[in-house]
Amino acid sequence: MFEVMRGMTMQVAGTIRDLLPIVLVVGFFQIVVLHQPIDGLAEIALGLVFVMVGLAIFIQGLEMALFPLGESLANAFAQKGSLFWLLVFAFGLGFGTTVAEPALIAIAAEAASIMAEGGVIPAGDAAVASHALALRYTVAVSVGTSLVIGVWRILKGWPIHWFIIAGYGLVVALTAVAPPEIVGIAYDSGGVTTSTITVPLVTALGVGLASAIKGRNPMVDGFGLIAFASLLPIVFVLIFGVVVQA
Repeated sequence: MFEVMRGMTMQVAGTIRDLLPIVLVVGFFQIVVLHQPIDGLAEIALGLVFVMVGLAIFIQGLEMALFPLGESLANAFAQKGSLFWLLVFAFGLGFGTTVAEPALIAIAAEAASIMAEGGVIPAGDAAVASHALALRYTVAVSVGTSLVIGVWRILKGWPIHWFIIAGYGLVVALTAVAPPEIVGIAYDSGGVTTSTITVPLVTALGVGLASAIKGRNPMVDGFGLIAFASLLPIVFVLIFGVVVQA
């Protein structure tokens, strides 16, 4: 218990240090450049306290639960020696964490609404909700697929840069044929998938798997899954746009 409290104290101090530059920049431009008072200063200060404490608790929770959980599962699958179940687990982990991403839920709903207003998809709540859900599942399947490819790369020890070069080459090619309305959404999808839920578990999976496999370097082979999880959603959403347009 003492160690947990000590860790929380260190996390709060680190969060304050990380947020201080943002506070100073905003305060400088608000007071010195714009010459405007800060409205609701008490509420803003209270909100900053909530942010600091919340971030500290979140980071501490990652270190106590999600990172160890991901690494232990990766070690267990590596020791079990079942490639099939390892790949199924990788896909399920990518799919499940992405579907639960709050940022993806928000951007999918907003994208569907804008597409309906622009006449790209039929108007109406049911159609908007259906396309938002389809977009979420498209991104989730893409992240699951990206983890399967990433895990396979770790097992084989293949260099990551060839996959990234080929992937972005495909993105450029698809951008030329995809409807303009979906291009920006596709590029943003690559960013919103790698957020608070996905990143810790995916990173722990890669590092744990590379640590458990003989001949693999966790520093060289363990990282890179996030790059796949950011790249494949762009490809899948561009294809989704082509299909919807057709």
